[in-house]
Amino acid sequence: MSEYDGGDTGADYGHVETGQEHESLDQLHQVDASESDYNNQFNVYEQDHASAENTSFDQGHHVEYSNPDGAHYEESDFTSYDHSAAESDHVFAAEGSESSHQAEFSQLDALQAQLDSAFSQATVIDTDTPPSIAAG
Repeated sequence: MSEYDGGDTGADYGHVETGQEHESLDQLHQVDASESDYNNQFNVYEQDHASAENTSFDQGHHVEYSNPDGAHYEESDFTSYDHSAAESDHVFAAEGSESSHQAEFSQLDALQAQLDSAFSQATVIDTDTPPSIAAG
């Protein structure tokens, strides 16, 4: 508002302003997460081995001699060898691993702010003499 009176009383000028401002800010951020892992590994090793051996050896020697005079000679040699062997091997091995992992988390971020402000402003000029404007 502005007034100007150029009469005998001089000049009046007045400006007054007051006010209030209210502002608020609300912000919410939420995260829920989970993860799980599972791993297994199993191995089985097996080996069989078998062997058999048979040996048989026979040898004979026989000599007989008779001469006309009536002498008699006789010799016998006999060798017999038998061998039997059996072998069996068995190997068994097992190994394994197992693992499990589980994780969960929650996160909540909240921001709340309230801004209040009040202001007052005034400009007043009150003179008894009117303002002069210089020509230039």
